[in-house]
Amino acid sequence: MHFPVMRNRTVPQLLQAASLITTLASCTNSSPSAMAEPKVPPRLPTGVRLDPAGPRTDVGPLPLAAVVSPDSSHILLLLNGWRQQGVQVVNRKTGAVTQTIDQPAAFIGLTFAPDGRTVYASGGNTDVVYRYDWAASKLALRDSIIVRARPNPRSNGSSYPAGLATSRDGRLLYVAENLADSLAVIDIATGAVLQRVAAGRYPYGVLVDRDGTVYVSSWGTKHIHPFATTADRLVALPPITVARHPSTMLLNADGTRIFAVSASTDQVSVIDVKTRAVVSTLRDPTPANLGEGSAPIGLALSPDGSRLYVTEGDNNAVAVFALSARSAGSGTATRDSLLGRAPVGWYPASILLVDDTLHVIDAKGRGTAPNPKLPQPGATTGMENRPTSYASGQINGTITKLATSSFDAPTLAALSGRVARANNWDAPAARGGMPPIKHVIYIIKENRTYDQVFSDMPQGDGDTTLLFFPRTSSPNHHALAERFGLYDRFFVNAEVSADGHNWSTAAYTTDYTQKTVPSNYSGRGRSYDYEGTNRGRVPSDDGDDDVAEPANGYLWDLAQKKGITFRNFGEFVAPEGDNDDAPAGYRGVKPFLVKNTSREFPGYNLDIQDQRRADVWIRELGGFVSKGEMPQLQILRLPNDHTAGASANKPTPRAHFADNDLALGRIIDALSKTKFWESTAVFVLEDDAQAGPDHVDSHRSLLLVISPWVRSDVQHRFVNTTDVLATMEALLGLDALSPFDHYGRPLREIWRAAPDVRPYDAITPTQSLTQKNPPRGTGAIESRKLDLRYEDVAEEDLFNRILWYTIKGTTVPYPGPTRMSAAEVLRNR
Repeated sequence: MHFPVMRNRTVPQLLQAASLITTLASCTNSSPSAMAEPKVPPRLPTGVRLDPAGPRTDVGPLPLAAVVSPDSSHILLLLNGWRQQGVQVVNRKTGAVTQTIDQPAAFIGLTFAPDGRTVYASGGNTDVVYRYDWAASKLALRDSIIVRARPNPRSNGSSYPAGLATSRDGRLLYVAENLADSLAVIDIATGAVLQRVAAGRYPYGVLVDRDGTVYVSSWGTKHIHPFATTADRLVALPPITVARHPSTMLLNADGTRIFAVSASTDQVSVIDVKTRAVVSTLRDPTPANLGEGSAPIGLALSPDGSRLYVTEGDNNAVAVFALSARSAGSGTATRDSLLGRAPVGWYPASILLVDDTLHVIDAKGRGTAPNPKLPQPGATTGMENRPTSYASGQINGTITKLATSSFDAPTLAALSGRVARANNWDAPAARGGMPPIKHVIYIIKENRTYDQVFSDMPQGDGDTTLLFFPRTSSPNHHALAERFGLYDRFFVNAEVSADGHNWSTAAYTTDYTQKTVPSNYSGRGRSYDYEGTNRGRVPSDDGDDDVAEPANGYLWDLAQKKGITFRNFGEFVAPEGDNDDAPAGYRGVKPFLVKNTSREFPGYNLDIQDQRRADVWIRELGGFVSKGEMPQLQILRLPNDHTAGASANKPTPRAHFADNDLALGRIIDALSKTKFWESTAVFVLEDDAQAGPDHVDSHRSLLLVISPWVRSDVQHRFVNTTDVLATMEALLGLDALSPFDHYGRPLREIWRAAPDVRPYDAITPTQSLTQKNPPRGTGAIESRKLDLRYEDVAEEDLFNRILWYTIKGTTVPYPGPTRMSAAEVLRNR
């Protein structure tokens, strides 16, 4: 079954550049003292804190790969962010960024040639590898090597160069073609592609051992693919089975062992080069030991090969392993052991060891600490594109330095304690009982902040200047919050819908999602692979593994394991048949969803009113009443609060929201007049906040918990998406999906001693549900640039500006996203 693959976005500054632009950094944002460290470790939207153990310096957005110069004086980074992609040069000792070279695209691959005078960098959707000269500690673009020819310079490539390596004599370049599932062999002298060989699904890293054997990690499977070299030709050898979704590989100094990380399963596989077999497996779990959640990504070895340093993307730490003789290939140690962890910045993606200093490349850097350089409320901006005002555009990396000479047992124990505290591992067991809830209904909406809807409620912390949807278009949201409680410190874990629907249903997002979403959302040629399809197809249809699926699956998988009855309405679905505008029905894209999904309930489609979705659900509710039983867990998708902006002849933003509001009200109205009401809790949240305006934080959003057992209090403590999942799991007796819900903060304090079973009567908004945008005007013209067929396809900074212009008019300055300070989060936790 085929579905749309490409999600085109417009970022003119990045994609229309015909050449690379070299910028010498001014050091204003790159010196070690560019930002003072906060006195209180900041809390991320994911609920954990950052407490790095070493000094940090600031670098560009989302550095995912790093290499050290031959003389060890500089570190080269490959930037893979939403705002900027390219190569950056950093003085290793001072941390100063000395050079930044923008590329139209980049992805994962960065390597020096054996002579140390040439650097190769992958070009992502441009289907080229950029070749730079390295001299006097500076890069100069020489040319680009075409991996696959594109029909025209503006089209997206089909290869997507990722990991890179050269042959040991420097004559050949090996390129992992991440979207073509192959390895390209290129003659460096002529630029000719000599050979292509199949290399599994989503080939990621490339490594060449001392004998010239080439290894490719297959990100979408559980294999490393080795190739023997014979007269410049590669011959496939039997694949090596490792843990699921391998990525980074590292060869030890004597060439006897290859280490391969599998972020999806918290494992590092150790391969004997001679036998090409896994001889040991290093396990890197959190204390919860859930099988995922540490996310090992980067690797470095001590000079003697006895210690392995592993960056843990989701623990925001570096794990230190002592290696056995079997794993190291030499020595006398009899067992592998995890000695401890050291805390670093957000999402450490790679690591370099120079002398005795670890340089940890934190892809997301400082997290959500306040940044005064970014737009704040009241800043005057127009409707032009401003990348840094978009949430993903605010994420910059850091480099954290750690001295390995200080990693003695007492120090590692102390540092490990800091990691545990930062990740809530040492939190006391939750207290307080749960009410006798037998049914949970989970409603996932699209992309609103707290201030946009609830800032006019005086009992909460709101800024009414940011109100988009007052009671005239949201009477049910307001009435439900007044009766069942207001949460003015609820934060979504996600930045955008791609990770939002994963955080909302799996309490997790994989390293594949973390690394590829910025390229997908910036129009750099990747398909939307984050809601059950890969490259526009359902992987299970072809017997493949979903490259973006968390190892522990989703909430419905927990229900299946527990034997809990489940029904899905619109989440992780695709239209059946060839006509997406008038499909025969809607199909769940996961095996368990196929038989447990309503075929009548539409997925994301703004041309379908939420009233139709409410009609379908209410009709099924009638069947539940007739049978006398209702599924214990239901998931519903109500997407129309996303709105269509100012798109010509589409419902106005307030009309779209009123449609969403009335649908929600009708669902609660119908439920509250059945026998299931007393035993049901309904959780309503947004998958992400679309980087919309909010005076506290761009992640702050809407949460409603609706049940006869809920008190009508105002909750000011920190709550996030995974805390809500933890609450649902506690009510239904489900296991945790990831460390984020396992160590979450369930809502145990919101329940009343006895139920208030009064029914709820839906309120019809005074705002018309059919009011249309005008066919012409600035908003309509700008909205033509937006593809609103799928959630978050539209470039969201532009979309938010159009919403602001449409609702607030042209005279009110547009506010940029803000970030909540650590101190305020702690005050209201």
